[in-house]
Amino acid sequence: MDITNFPEDLFENNYTDTSDLQIANYEVYKHVSKNKINLNKNVFSFLLDGQKDIHFSNDIVSIDHTQSLLLASGNFLTTEIVGANSYSCLLFFFSQKNIKDFLLKYGHLFNPNDLNKAAASSPYFLIEKDNFIIHFINSIQQIYGLNQTISQKILELKFEEIMLYLADKYGQSFFVYLNSLLINERELSFKMVIEKNLYTSLNIDEVAFLCNMSLSTFKRKFIQVYQESPGKWFQLKRLNKAKKLLLNNKATPSEIYMDFGYDSLSNFSTAFKNEFGYSPKNIMKN
Repeated sequence: MDITNFPEDLFENNYTDTSDLQIANYEVYKHVSKNKINLNKNVFSFLLDGQKDIHFSNDIVSIDHTQSLLLASGNFLTTEIVGANSYSCLLFFFSQKNIKDFLLKYGHLFNPNDLNKAAASSPYFLIEKDNFIIHFINSIQQIYGLNQTISQKILELKFEEIMLYLADKYGQSFFVYLNSLLINERELSFKMVIEKNLYTSLNIDEVAFLCNMSLSTFKRKFIQVYQESPGKWFQLKRLNKAKKLLLNNKATPSEIYMDFGYDSLSNFSTAFKNEFGYSPKNIMKN
């Protein structure tokens, strides 16, 4: 079964990893069972129609359109059940930095002694939908309907709005949950190193060094997180990026092969042809 990477696969044509906050509408018209999700950011999942079942490594949660979830980054399986018309939800992605900034700004609202009582981090926080949250969802949809490239400034205000409301609604339990996400940040830090160096010329050994790991430990950790060997994963990602640049006439093979970690144009061309069935020169000819 294929793995779906969120938010990347939702923004496949114009995805950039520089935005901390992102909005996306997600809708399907048939049941999806045990879809493998690799969530690379935290996300508010505001369910609009249908039912969602999520199977985590140590828990299972089911919600309908009267509920929403804050999901921590990580891997899980989702079953999406179509409602009256479809399965649909509004997704509001945010980074660890957004959590840190929020806690720094509003730390005076919670009792730091309670944070020491925090249990192990849960992969989700259940949110009961009420009139405020319904109006919040509607406001996001109206803005998104007018302009799908919402500015980060507007998204920052909307993020702060929903976070403050949930802090008011759920009190200390919400702050404790947010803090637990930061405590369990090691895996996210690993992913950040991977994503930052995805389209560089660094080899696997060099990326492992940046992660403060031996090569063997890095490979084991990588397979645990991404369910694929690092060599194969990096090569496919980099070749697809190179292909996109060539298709858009933004570079020639001789200009970019070193940027993606190849020591010669010949090696790059061979890997490209093995993956796509034709050489990079053929793209330039077309």
